[in-house]
Amino acid sequence: MPGRESRANVAAMSASSDSARRRATLAGFGAIALWASLASLTAFTGTIPPFQLNAMTFFAGALAGAAGWILRPQAARAVIQPWRVWLVGLGGLFGYHALYFAALRLAPPAEAGLVNYLWPLLIVLGSALLPGERLRAVHVVGAVSGFAGVAVLAFGKSGGLAFDPAHLAGYLCAFAAAFVWAAYSLLSRRMGEVPTDAVTGFCLATAALSLVCHLAFESTVMPRTSVEWIAVVALGLGPVGAAFYLWDVGVKKGDIRMLGFASYATPVLSTLLLILFGFAEATPVLLVSCALIVGGALLATLAPKARRTAQAGR
Repeated sequence: MPGRESRANVAAMSASSDSARRRATLAGFGAIALWASLASLTAFTGTIPPFQLNAMTFFAGALAGAAGWILRPQAARAVIQPWRVWLVGLGGLFGYHALYFAALRLAPPAEAGLVNYLWPLLIVLGSALLPGERLRAVHVVGAVSGFAGVAVLAFGKSGGLAFDPAHLAGYLCAFAAAFVWAAYSLLSRRMGEVPTDAVTGFCLATAALSLVCHLAFESTVMPRTSVEWIAVVALGLGPVGAAFYLWDVGVKKGDIRMLGFASYATPVLSTLLLILFGFAEATPVLLVSCALIVGGALLATLAPKARRTAQAGR
């Protein structure tokens, strides 16, 4: 029965595609989990200036990516990309971090961090511009709920935020950083044919540009203890290394809206780790923040499925 075989083949291909999409989404979740360790590991690095730390960790991240080329020498060719691809890659990795560091210098960290965390919302909203993606009102509500959770956490940690107009330049840098990271993620989705090995080149170039900024604006402070050295290496292999490779896989082949929702879990997980390592104290606000973030993600994820199930039952 040719017709039956054809339908079976289509179903098998669809199941395989769904499985690949789930694996890619899980890779993106891995990046989010690694980014949650960023604050804790950075706290263990001591007083290393931001651009110096960026140069050291991105260089370690590039070495980690290049290590895979030993078994796959042909993968090194992935760094040979058109200038547009390099513009997106460097704009995302170096541009985001440069703007974020500037925001932290020009505005209080709590306020700058909250403004910067608009990027998951921008990813969810921007997904409407991607081929094959459809944005529903429930997605917007879920993303806004997630941002509200981050806002509650920020207000709770600082004892009340104060957006002083004197720090406007810092807030603008933080918003620009959020926009740059969202744009990098969305444009990476549109450049799905670019292999993830190209990220190694972006990391190496980001390390070089960060070194230039360090030499121009900072004084060198080398790690003083073995703990600080271990933290630097861990940053380079984890949240500033493997995380970017995993994120590239996730945004290119996974559910990019779901990754946007899940990204709001990063500051909560980060706070939990800071509490675990003794850098912060637990507060009831953390529970409220978790409820808003998890609730928003569940709303945006389960509501469309419930609608499809109801329609299928008619």
